[in-house]
Amino acid sequence: MKANELKRGMIIDIEGVPHLIRQLEGKSPSSRGGVTMYKVRYTNLATQQKLDEAYKGDDVVRIADCVRTNVQYSYREDDTLYFMSTDDYSQYGINAEQIEDDIPFLTDQLDGITALIMDERLLGIELPQSVVMEIVSTPSSGGSASATARPKPAVLNTGLEIQVPEYLSSGEKIKVSTVTGKFVSRA
Repeated sequence: MKANELKRGMIIDIEGVPHLIRQLEGKSPSSRGGVTMYKVRYTNLATQQKLDEAYKGDDVVRIADCVRTNVQYSYREDDTLYFMSTDDYSQYGINAEQIEDDIPFLTDQLDGITALIMDERLLGIELPQSVVMEIVSTPSSGGSASATARPKPAVLNTGLEIQVPEYLSSGEKIKVSTVTGKFVSRA
């Protein structure tokens, strides 16, 4: 596959080790005859180390041989999180350190997660674009409505703290972007 076809979430084989694309950025040259460069930030799925690479658009990269399957978040036991395949009910465990950025978005029985599996081992997960979460605590609004929406802090049911519009209150369900970690809308 050519570098200009890469997408976030793909798993690339680098010297026999699977690497997950976490960030991808294309830089077009300002001069004529220049070549578009692609900056890629990987996570090594064996060691969890980050790796930065740069490619020209026609450089060739190798896709890792892994399976993508739909899973549901089941539970956490010590430092291991467990997911169940929605196809064949297989259970997969993964160390919390490997997916620490995703943990604040994992609610009980969350669906829409894609598991990245190689050799019957869970290497990583891809969350849906947004998840529904409940506000467990937020200060009450001042009572006066204003033309400008002032944000206020809110703690969600997973412990994640984000800024929400002042008209929201505890107990309400909201959509949160898993990409930016910000409030999207009421659920």
